[in-house]
Amino acid sequence: MTLNAALAAAATLVALAFSISTFDRWLQRRRPHDGAWSFSLLLFAVGSLALWWAEARGWSLSSFRVFFLAGAILNVPWLALGTVYLLFGIKVGKIVKTWLIGLSGAAVGVMLVAPTKQNQLTGTDMSGGALPQGSEIFGVAPRVFAAVGSGVAALLIIGGAMWSIIRVLRGRVPAVGQAQQQITNTRRHVASNTLIAVGTIILSASGTLAGRLGEDRAFAVTLLLGIVVLFAGFLVSSSRADGSWRKLVDLQTQEG
Repeated sequence: MTLNAALAAAATLVALAFSISTFDRWLQRRRPHDGAWSFSLLLFAVGSLALWWAEARGWSLSSFRVFFLAGAILNVPWLALGTVYLLFGIKVGKIVKTWLIGLSGAAVGVMLVAPTKQNQLTGTDMSGGALPQGSEIFGVAPRVFAAVGSGVAALLIIGGAMWSIIRVLRGRVPAVGQAQQQITNTRRHVASNTLIAVGTIILSASGTLAGRLGEDRAFAVTLLLGIVVLFAGFLVSSSRADGSWRKLVDLQTQEG
């Protein structure tokens, strides 16, 4: 197994553990943001699994479609849906979820039928192990979905985390709505949101590192580091010491 394959395998296992943890919380409390995170992290695992397979066996058109759909289009928007639920409440979250389901279905349809550039189907880039570029394989539509899905959603997650940190440091409730519960453990809340923002930034940094590490290595490294940092943020936020944030979410759920 190459180092790239090992990194992708580790990212897959971490994402699966993360998804199981959030799904377990959803089963216990049925909070919608936990459900959104669980689905998003399952998509992370599928995308990293496709990368793992490709690094071990070589890229094929099928594996790249799965990788591009789960890893570049769908996972970050569903992660951002959790932020929407937490900051804007159940009613807004349901509206966004409805639109996201429709857009996700459209993205799946586009990726299933999207034509490919013929000169890449049998080229060495597809079979020799190097990470293909979306612009080399697909036309405009899949790349637009990826740009909106990854770029806009990542900005929402980072912006939401920073908003929450600033509001808490000023002694205010992070959520926008009628919930009145205050955050009592400020340090834990700030640490959690900082890790979430940093993890999202790391996941978006593969292009920056590509010049030094190469496309495959940069993506594998940022995927593993990003999901580990996000998992750390989840573990901090899910500690029993942060009971006030849970009360806040429970109150929002009741109001929704």
